[in-house]
Amino acid sequence: MGLLNRLFRREREPGFTCSAVVPAAGRSTRMGEDKVLLPLGEIPVLIRTLRALEECPWITEIIVATREDLIVPIGQLCRDAALEKVHKVVVGGETRTESVLVGIREVTPAAGLIAIHDAARPLVTYEVIMEVIEAAAQWGAAAPAVPVKDTIKRAVNGVVEATPDRSELFAVQTPQVFEHGLILGALEKAVAEGAELTDDCSAVERLGMPVHLTAGSYENLKLTTPEDIALAESILEGRGEL
Repeated sequence: MGLLNRLFRREREPGFTCSAVVPAAGRSTRMGEDKVLLPLGEIPVLIRTLRALEECPWITEIIVATREDLIVPIGQLCRDAALEKVHKVVVGGETRTESVLVGIREVTPAAGLIAIHDAARPLVTYEVIMEVIEAAAQWGAAAPAVPVKDTIKRAVNGVVEATPDRSELFAVQTPQVFEHGLILGALEKAVAEGAELTDDCSAVERLGMPVHLTAGSYENLKLTTPEDIALAESILEGRGEL
């Protein structure tokens, strides 16, 4: 990181605090092993993810919510990597939503914003993180997204029923960032009502609250299958980070 970049980042002091919650309690069934512990260029996926968040000056603390059997190894990885902003590694819930809620309940009460980021998105950039935090500070809820490239079909029982307008379709990524009280209340309500959520924005949308989209990146992959690991390594090599 160059001197000018460091000075630029230091000067941009926000009027808020942002805590990050990283759910990492999944079973990685499609990967076949715990994907957050897999190495990407000899650095575990989770550590790359946490370093990306730690580099953001607006994020003041990070809470990792994981499975009970991963508490010790993840805690040790964070210590070995000297991650100063990882304040707690806690046992998450049975679902992603429950894990996020556990993490939010562990953040500093004074945190104005909560950034929720998938543990398996290690390629997120500084620019994506900063822009979505800025938007959430202004609007209360924001998420990075990229336009869908493929034509999408809506089908029932294998028969196409409609072709949505691709110009209106976006693939939403993380970190998704919200006003603290808003996302806490939205997730508590969703869990109490047994709602099945695919992301955290959905909890806020259920309340009728708008979520503003910011520019994501096609490189901000969520690692799900072994093929994704190979693609991530190719991206890192292109960045000169492998």
